[in-house]
Amino acid sequence: MKVEILAIGAHPDDVELSCSGTLYNHKLLGQKIAICDLTQGELGSRGTVETRYTEAAKANEILEVDHRVNLKMADGFFENSKENQLKLIEVIRDLQPNIILSNAPKDRHPDHGKGCKLVNDACFLSGLKMIETGQEAWRPKRVFNYIQDYYLEPDFIIDISQSFDKKMESIMAYGTQFKEKENDDGAKTYISSDNFLASIEARAKLFGKRIGVEYGEGFLLNNSHLGLRNLDAVVLPGIA
Repeated sequence: MKVEILAIGAHPDDVELSCSGTLYNHKLLGQKIAICDLTQGELGSRGTVETRYTEAAKANEILEVDHRVNLKMADGFFENSKENQLKLIEVIRDLQPNIILSNAPKDRHPDHGKGCKLVNDACFLSGLKMIETGQEAWRPKRVFNYIQDYYLEPDFIIDISQSFDKKMESIMAYGTQFKEKENDDGAKTYISSDNFLASIEARAKLFGKRIGVEYGEGFLLNNSHLGLRNLDAVVLPGIA
């Protein structure tokens, strides 16, 4: 299966929290989208590996994801090793995405920065035909980083106003992670409070305001430049 966009996250729910609105925008354009989780999130204080898979499957249905794979790297301890690079190279070559979205280069959770570096290296190496995996060499045209917990000034912002409800619905699919209820036996965590969910909406509103729309998602250019075919692709505050 060839997809237009492959979103890669260190943990199940990274993608939903950070760039699922943009992914769903592309579903509305009739394009294929995929998600790759590097780990199973087994170190999470709430839920289990099994519930994370069930919740990810529910999020897939909401976002109409065409393909999702989990590489089962070690949560909290995975390394940017040859073994892990080859695992990711096989996924990239299998799906042949034009665009990859990956973790923030620096964030509260150390896995996010590690994931960013691993993805960058695997994307480059995937284009080298002398690395043999039994697949055609493939290098994505662009790699962008989504913004996570730490505020990072975006290089560009995508209008997700039409997809924001789907974004929040896909996040709430991870019920063990983001729903604190009375008599909840799960640990109280940084991400399980209503304040955390409110911050996701506030960030989307902030980015949306920056470009004159209701909701937005911000991205980093990953040390590259953004090329546009025409100026109609630019959304400016006060004009959109």
